[in-house]
Amino acid sequence: MKLIYVVIDGVADLPIKGLGNETPLGVAETPNMDRLAWNGKTGLMYTVGKGIAPESDVGVISILGYDPFKYSTGRGVLEAVGAGLSISNGDLAVRCNFATVGRRNKIIDRRVGRDLTTKEAQALSEAINQKLKLVSYPATSEFKSTIGHRAVLVIRRKGKLLSSKITNTDPAYTRVEGLGVASAEAEMILKQCEPMDETEEAKASATLVNEFTEKSRRILERHEINKKRATRGKLKANLILARDAGHLLPDFFNINQRYRLRFACLADMPVERGIARLAGMHLVDLPPPSRDLKDDCLIRVKKLLAVLPRYNCFYIHIKGPDEPGHDGDFKLKTRLIETVDKFFFGRLLPRIHLRNHIICVASDHATPCELKNHSDDPVPVLIAGGRIKGDEALKFSERECGKGSLGVLKRGTMLMPKLIRFLKER
Repeated sequence: MKLIYVVIDGVADLPIKGLGNETPLGVAETPNMDRLAWNGKTGLMYTVGKGIAPESDVGVISILGYDPFKYSTGRGVLEAVGAGLSISNGDLAVRCNFATVGRRNKIIDRRVGRDLTTKEAQALSEAINQKLKLVSYPATSEFKSTIGHRAVLVIRRKGKLLSSKITNTDPAYTRVEGLGVASAEAEMILKQCEPMDETEEAKASATLVNEFTEKSRRILERHEINKKRATRGKLKANLILARDAGHLLPDFFNINQRYRLRFACLADMPVERGIARLAGMHLVDLPPPSRDLKDDCLIRVKKLLAVLPRYNCFYIHIKGPDEPGHDGDFKLKTRLIETVDKFFFGRLLPRIHLRNHIICVASDHATPCELKNHSDDPVPVLIAGGRIKGDEALKFSERECGKGSLGVLKRGTMLMPKLIRFLKER
């Protein structure tokens, strides 16, 4: 028996007037996931807890069975590990976005219109690394673009430690009990990084982040790439937003040893790869995400089938529907859900026998189109295969899963133990 655990990023939503008060998942044509829901057990799940709108890292940590309040040490560390940067305890790692800023520090777009190419971002990153020198404290910075507008920053202080007890410069996210959470009604103005305690390490960290922000902004504003983007009517990538600092590597238990199984991860985003690597999973090589979700799904199916004989459990992350959720585009979100169903599940299911596999489909958080951000709403869950008896749900959707026998899981950490029990049932 093998476990195929598919996390569709941000797939959950709220009823939308333009969809007849249904959700994108509720109206999407998803015959393959619907068949799994009919034959499996369904329910809803708060991925971290009610009242917490988690960032992706917090949600993923939780639904893989790690209590984020115990294990999370900041998204920046996970991004750095996933991006292949060297980091030690006491270094400061920060998740970053290239963004567009206007007069009076007003943020015009947190993601540069989503059309900053990886090639452009790499060139801008190289300029920052070549030209930017930190002087407020003896320290060095290493900045790396990852995918599109996303990036990560590592600051290393010479001979002394830094602290993640600092606030974000990105107004869209805040920190609650050390966890990164979406800020629903944030004013889109660049924030100063502030220390959250009186330690010298926190004060130095905040000062260094502010220095990096100011100096990188000047470098970006003058860069030829941004001049060319402006002449073509595109937004400039003239600001680096920082959030979710970390200075400690998380002490995750080894997931293979905990469950006495061999885990593999198929994900292309740095934060998910960082979590998987630190958890002890084997990382299956995937190309960076393309602008064609069909191809990304087909690659995952091909790669999964190639490694299926060698491992017991497979964590598969599919980014697709999250981005149109952030953009408020419910029509595109619906189409992308259909793409996942057709080209991932539609190509995978005929190649495996459900009696020999447990398939779980879930999400790391909801990204409602109305909010254009993460929310604390529960996400739908289905578990099918093996000896599981079905709930006969009519569809894989928020509404139908709310009627299922799994009920409402109050914590994402409750899901993984259930999956392991189903996997080991004889």
